[in-house]
Amino acid sequence: MTKKIGVLLIDDHALFRSGVKALLSRQPDIEVVGEAADGLEGIKRCAQLQPDLVLLDLNLPGLSGRDTLALLLEEHPSLPIVILTVSEESSDLMDCLKSGAKGYLLKNIEIDQLIDGIRRAVRGEAVMSPQMTGKLVEGIRYTTARTTAPQAEHEKLSPREREILAFLARGASNKEIARALDLAESTVKIHVQHILRKLNLSSRVQAAVYAVEQGLAAKDRA
Repeated sequence: MTKKIGVLLIDDHALFRSGVKALLSRQPDIEVVGEAADGLEGIKRCAQLQPDLVLLDLNLPGLSGRDTLALLLEEHPSLPIVILTVSEESSDLMDCLKSGAKGYLLKNIEIDQLIDGIRRAVRGEAVMSPQMTGKLVEGIRYTTARTTAPQAEHEKLSPREREILAFLARGASNKEIARALDLAESTVKIHVQHILRKLNLSSRVQAAVYAVEQGLAAKDRA
């Protein structure tokens, strides 16, 4: 039997946790292994349960969601953590992605999008609500204008790698990139690994943030 994706929910609203747990329990490959109502409890539960993924709210009593994220990643650096929140603030988005979150989803998403996001995040892919992708591009555009360093790390990339990096900035999956560029999905995966190594980054989300900051985001194709 294939191992299920073990999810830890950290959210201070019991009713919301119950609803998400009930919806996820219907999936044959996902299991909610634990819940926590605040950051400190979440950190303890994570150490005990060793989940495959954490769904983390930002608005928590006591220890903030951002601080909880930082402490969780300090103890579990490879753990996929997806922010699930009502906050559409670009500052929250940027802080969480730069801290190492695998994704940023809004609580008004459809359940199918949440399920797909969980599966993608566990595979190491970037996960973001569509409206937040737009905020990412617009919200940090000013940082690009302020960039004065003469050396750009992306100059190390091949033309194909730059093209794929641009797709990462839009939150595209390996399958979507492969389809758009007429490549094998395994080839795209290898290119992504090379991009992360050359840019000294640890995740696709960090690569996406870097691409937007450097003005490398791809425009929609016709």
